[in-house]
Amino acid sequence: MAAVKLQKSVVSQAGKHTASVIFLHGSGDTGPGLRSWVLDVLGQNLAFENIRVIYPTASLRPYTPMRGAPSHVWFDRHKISQHCPEHLESIDSMCDHLGDIVQDELRAGIPKHRMVIGGFPMGGAMALHLVCRHHQDIAGIFCLSSFLNKDSAVYQAVENAQRPLPELLQCHGTSDELVFHDWGEKTNTLLKKAGLNASFHSFPDLNHQLCRQELELLRSWILKKLSI
Repeated sequence: MAAVKLQKSVVSQAGKHTASVIFLHGSGDTGPGLRSWVLDVLGQNLAFENIRVIYPTASLRPYTPMRGAPSHVWFDRHKISQHCPEHLESIDSMCDHLGDIVQDELRAGIPKHRMVIGGFPMGGAMALHLVCRHHQDIAGIFCLSSFLNKDSAVYQAVENAQRPLPELLQCHGTSDELVFHDWGEKTNTLLKKAGLNASFHSFPDLNHQLCRQELELLRSWILKKLSI
């Protein structure tokens, strides 16, 4: 993939910038798309007094589940399934691009322990790769309706970590028809087994969507992780 700087949609903090959240969209979406969806569901932006919220957009790339059609996806995959190998080449390339956004925040004076990274399905999986394999010293990870492949490189990275890894907040709808609730639960179980401090929150009757209760839980968790 060509070296290209990712576009970002930013919800600025009301006061002094002391922390940052990087929120990664799902496959086929964009940063502005996720930002406006959060606004619709919450009735307001996910906004804070001192925390900047950054919604990057994945570059267009050929996406195999769409027969190679270009899509805004963080990485390629053979199919949407737990039971196939990860496309590590595209994942690692995107870890470099997203690492540039982490560096931008560091240059803005925000240390890694004042950053939280997460996302909605594919964005959550991408966040796990980015944090557990490359940026183990951030404050927290969140995954909404996400899963990892059963032999994911993330599990090995968590097992081999030489330091305590950030806490994971994972949320999933029980009626998700695209990323099954069981996939999210299995991912959470394997991450805990590997040594990650992880919580799992089920939302009854929620399909492959965001809901207000979930975003309010996320907001309070971010405040807890990034309180001064």
